[in-house]
Amino acid sequence: MRSKTLNIVLACIVVFLTNSVFAQNIKVASIPALQTAISKAKPGDVITLANGVYTTTEDIVVDKKGTQKQTIVICAETIGNAEITGQGGFNLASGAAYITIKGFKFTHKASKAKTAGGSSFCRWTQNIFENVGDGEDLTIAGSDHEVDYNTFQNKNAMGRFLAIRGTGKQIAERLNIHHNYFNNFTSQGGKNGAEAFQFGLSGFSLSTSNSIAEYNLFENCAGENELISVKASGVTLRYNTVSGCPAQFTLRHGNKSVVQGNYFINTPGLRIFGDDHLITGNYFENCKPAITIGNGDGEVADGAQLTAHDRPDRVLITYNTLINNAENYVMTQRKDGMGATNTTFANNIIQGGGEAAGITGPYPGAKWEGNIVFNTKPGAIPDGGYALTDPKLVKTPAGYYLPVSANANLYYPNAKTTPANHILKPEDVGYKAVK
Repeated sequence: MRSKTLNIVLACIVVFLTNSVFAQNIKVASIPALQTAISKAKPGDVITLANGVYTTTEDIVVDKKGTQKQTIVICAETIGNAEITGQGGFNLASGAAYITIKGFKFTHKASKAKTAGGSSFCRWTQNIFENVGDGEDLTIAGSDHEVDYNTFQNKNAMGRFLAIRGTGKQIAERLNIHHNYFNNFTSQGGKNGAEAFQFGLSGFSLSTSNSIAEYNLFENCAGENELISVKASGVTLRYNTVSGCPAQFTLRHGNKSVVQGNYFINTPGLRIFGDDHLITGNYFENCKPAITIGNGDGEVADGAQLTAHDRPDRVLITYNTLINNAENYVMTQRKDGMGATNTTFANNIIQGGGEAAGITGPYPGAKWEGNIVFNTKPGAIPDGGYALTDPKLVKTPAGYYLPVSANANLYYPNAKTTPANHILKPEDVGYKAVK
């Protein structure tokens, strides 16, 4: 018995030594040396690329596995000062796991930074993406990844800053995308395929992601008419700020997503297709429009193509604040449009701007209740669905409107309906913002 116990203890010591003592801090100063270090990496290794500018001729392939407790870290010597340019970027291949890519500036060819399907638990953090040419700055296809505190900037080509994909018909799952800064995407002249952030494709739209995109800031992004295009189900977009972007958040395909607690300032706001979404606690100011409920041209549940503008069914729009928007809640006209069904528009504040609601299309089964309308006309909201009363909002030092504290519980009854505690600024997000 004593011998058996001793053997177990010795085995544990060997495992400990293998996983801990022999993890290394490795500093390299060339792309070949970086690739060699990655090819030999073990759990716990930290591979540091010296500051400088490095030109690639092919991808830097990462196919190693760290562990939950001992991630393999590949990082810049100092944040933002190791630049990778040229023809290739980091390619986290299928099977890669628990890899962190940290602190680089990427100016290489677009569509070369990616995590493949079959990769998992990897992290891109505190990087600057400023890639060149058509394509995506970063593509995520595997599951359980984190993308945080990166800056995506200065794009003047087709493609996206960030694109989420998957494998087969299944979108990537359980992603955490937060505190990123998306800034300065030049208009591509009305061409389709230049969203700042695209979550999925039509073929993934009926698969559930259970992913969260939160606390991201979008400024000056005008690539195309869609800012964020969600083409998947079960995606939560919360506590993000959109400011000065002539493009919309769009739930384009898919069902059961949540849009919660976001700030939309001087932007075309939010457009909704698909079923069973929850739109709650968002703030819209100086938008045109603020919220667009889609006028569908197909019903996917009845066999329409996945690429159709799926008729919105059973969408709940509640506890949102709409201030001085040229258009507040609208459905736009569509030839032979199918409209939307069984939508609930409840407990929203609409103050100033154009009429509270304008619906041009079929809208059967609608429920309107508890809305407050002030300094504008109710429009399409029927009698009994609103009250003409002053919500007694006050302008905060930051310039947006909130209810005075005595009324806060009336308009925002719980944390799930409260907007983020402030409009995000560049110093809150991006590669410099990690505390």
